[in-house]
Amino acid sequence: MGGVRPRGQGRRVRRHGGRRAPLAAELLREVLTGLLAAAAGLLLLWLVLVVFLALARPKGGALGDAVRLLPDLLRLVARLARDPTLPRGVRLRLWLLLAYLAMPIDLIPDFIPILGYADDAILVAFVLRSVIRRAGPDAVARHWPGTEEGLQAVRRLTRT
Repeated sequence: MGGVRPRGQGRRVRRHGGRRAPLAAELLREVLTGLLAAAAGLLLLWLVLVVFLALARPKGGALGDAVRLLPDLLRLVARLARDPTLPRGVRLRLWLLLAYLAMPIDLIPDFIPILGYADDAILVAFVLRSVIRRAGPDAVARHWPGTEEGLQAVRRLTRT
């Protein structure tokens, strides 16, 4: 029974121009095309986010203040995120900000001098601005861990 098969009843061979199609090469080409498309999409998304950060950055010397005040700003964000009197949406934004800041991957890597921490400061300022508009400046003043001059810098930074 298992002997010789009649002609034409063997394995089917995919033919391409009279020869066997290189299936592995086609699969590799499709995988590489998909990876290239994904990389291009990520690059485009990164560029959009960097442009957004550039447009949302604080004006004047406020960005330098934000970088200098970053430790106090981080404590402020953590305190605000744990405040049960704030609306849930505000606390969610703050927790998402803390998660982003804790991630080792940034839009602009932290090892790049000045710019590495500037993206973090811009994002903190942007989120704090939305928090202050929703929860009010009293919530920030109540939880501010730094000096009065630092709080004034935060108000300039967030334009509130």
